[in-house]
Amino acid sequence: MDKNRVKGAVKEASGSIKEAAGKLTGNSRLKMEGVAEKVEGKILTQVGKAKDAIRHALR
Repeated sequence: MDKNRVKGAVKEASGSIKEAAGKLTGNSRLKMEGVAEKVEGKILTQVGKAKDAIRHALR
């Protein structure tokens, strides 16, 4: 498993927490930071999946 997949999963989880905290407190900036972090995490996860697929195809 590529390290980008792990980093992506962590980013998605922390983004979800930030987004929820922003919703609860009414802090729109924190909510938007959480959304952005979730998107970044999803991108990292996809990059990791692509790297894994390439490694698998080359074997």
